[in-house]
This record gives sequence, structure tokens and C-alpha cells, in this order.
Amino acid sequence: MKKPNPLLEDLKAILPTIAANAAEAERLRMVPAENIALLKGIGMHRAFQPRKYGGMEISLPEFADCVVALAGACASTAWAFSLLCTHSHQLAMFSSQLQDEVWGENPDATASSSIAPFGKVEEVEGGVIFNGEMGWSSGCDHAEWAIFGCRRQDAEGNLNYCFAVLPRRDYEIRDDWFAAGMKGSGTKTLIVRDAFVPNHRIQAAKDMMEGKSAGFGLYPDSKIFYTPYRPYFASGFSAIGLGIAERMLEAFKEKTRNRVRAYTGASVGTATLALMRLAESTHQVAAARAFLEKTWRDHAEHGERHEYPSRETLAFWRTNQAYAVKMCIAAVDRLFEAAGGTSWFENNEMQRLFRDSHMTGAHAYTDYDVCAQILGRELMGLEPDPSMV
Repeated sequence: MKKPNPLLEDLKAILPTIAANAAEAERLRMVPAENIALLKGIGMHRAFQPRKYGGMEISLPEFADCVVALAGACASTAWAFSLLCTHSHQLAMFSSQLQDEVWGENPDATASSSIAPFGKVEEVEGGVIFNGEMGWSSGCDHAEWAIFGCRRQDAEGNLNYCFAVLPRRDYEIRDDWFAAGMKGSGTKTLIVRDAFVPNHRIQAAKDMMEGKSAGFGLYPDSKIFYTPYRPYFASGFSAIGLGIAERMLEAFKEKTRNRVRAYTGASVGTATLALMRLAESTHQVAAARAFLEKTWRDHAEHGERHEYPSRETLAFWRTNQAYAVKMCIAAVDRLFEAAGGTSWFENNEMQRLFRDSHMTGAHAYTDYDVCAQILGRELMGLEPDPSMV
């Protein structure tokens, strides 16, 4: 039996308003300020923030359940806001000096990101000069900081994948998010020009996966920070895919229950094919939830035991979510195909669920073609392919 989740109960109270704002989010091409205020009002942005700064440090399964519910109301809001939350887990692995800068004066501060290593850095005394046009920064309009990817040369001349954290004053936001899916996520481009980033705001990605980062060990009593950063960062994508699929089941039932065929007047809701589609998608979504919940529990239990996962476990964590997303998309497609022409109207929720569902499978971390190769190599005892993160 699941233990009580107070954050989820608080979230349920504001979901009707967030759902009512879904069309406005798409019109604005970003999460409405009201949604952000409501979510911060219940403290969801503090889910993975260290308790030292007023954070909750809730478990991954508890957080994921909240993201699933939020995605059923507005997937764009869930996409952007879940990333603002999971980035706090990543920031907790940086130096205490950086954490004091981010949360010392503003405990409500959050960070967006653009973590593909496209940033250009020039080494200078005490840090680097950072330049770049950094795309795909979801929720950036509502963040006070940003985490950027780059490659930094070490003493041996090797280029290491790193993250650099910059405050809002050091970058501009280019309003260029015009997309078919997750229209309201505000996933815009951040422009950085000649910004100085001190060393304490830079961290190697590899160190954050192996318990060697500057922030490792700062919170010895925590159950969530003795863990690689990436599984927490990536957790929201599959949770959103599940939330969309679960909502699609309900939307299909609501639409089909009283639907009749235009030319014959026959009831669609009792038609055998519609019932079969609903049944199969229901089984598929239930299987995805069970698979993800088991994976999320495994994450949490490793953290509670202060046990780092093996390479094989990491491979499964990395790829399980992509397979679950693949199942959820198939379940959504099966229902949308049979939902009728009116489901394509812009004011119909089902077309938004269809579009957003496919967007959950378009992220680098949910690309199943990549994930299948990663897991296949691990299962055959082959070394990881460095071209596949």
C-alpha cells in the first residue's frame, strides 16, 4: 500500500484551474503565470530542494505521482515545471557556494536548462567565459537561473562534458518556441554572450553520475541525494507520458459514451471495436504505470540505502522510461484513431493529448531507438557506445 502523499493531495485541489488554463498556455506558448503561482503556492518547486533551504526532499515515486497527475491537467505545465523541480536535485550536487547563491537569498528560486554541450568556453583565471545559443530551455521564463552544457578541457587535454550555472542577468531569452506539441512549455532559446562563470558554478557531468561532485556528501542524512543526477533529471518525461495516456483513457470514454455515427445514428460507445480499443489501451497504460512505479521505487531504494547503482541497473533505469513512453504513445494513438473527426478540432482536448503524447517520445532521453541499443549492448556485455548518452 502506498504511503500518503500530502503534496499530491494539495496538487489535486488546484488541478481544475490548471486544466482550465491549458488552452491559454498554448496561446501564450508558455506556462501561464497563474499556474506557476499555484504550484509554488503548494511548494511543489521545493520537492527536490535540500531541507537546508526549506526544501521537502520527497521521494522520486511521490514526485512522479504528482507529475503524472499534473500532466493529465496540462502536459505543457507538467513538462516545464517538473524540469524546474528536477534541476534543484542537480543543483544540490554542486558546491555549497553555488547553492548559497541560488537559494540563500531566494529559497523559491528555480533553474531551467539547456544541457546539450553546445556552449563554447574560453578558459580564464578562476573560471571560463561562456558563449552560446542554447536551445530547448523549458520553463525559462519562470526561472532565475539556468544550467548550460559545455565541454571543458582538463589538464590532460581531454574534453569533458560539464554543466555551467548562470544567473538570469547573464543571458537573454529568444522567443522562438513555435511547436506542434507541448506548445505551452515555453521551451525557448537562451543567448549567452561573454558571460564569466566561476569555477564553483561548473561541474563535470561524469562526477555527478559517480558520486564525485563538489556537492556529494553535503547532506549525509538525505535519502535522495546519494544518487546519480541523470535518473532524477529524466524521470519527468515518462511520468508526463503516463499522465497524458491516463487522461486520454478518460477523455475517450467521455466522448464515446454518448457518441453516435453521423450517417447512421448507431451508438459508438457500445460498438465492439471501440470497446476493444479501450480495453487494450487500458491494459497497456496500466502496464506502463506498473513498470514505471517499479523503476521509481528502485531509484528510491538505492538512494535510501546510499547504494550507487551498477552499470546494468543504470542501463535499465535509462531505458525503462523510454519503453514506457512508447507504450503510452501506442495507447493514445489507438484511441485517437477511433475518436472521430471532431477530435481534431482545436478546442477538443483529445487532439492536444495526441500531440503532446508524441512530444514525450521526441526527447533525447525517450528516443527508444537509442535506448534499445544502449540496453542491448549492456545485455550482451559490450562496452557502452560513447555516441549514445
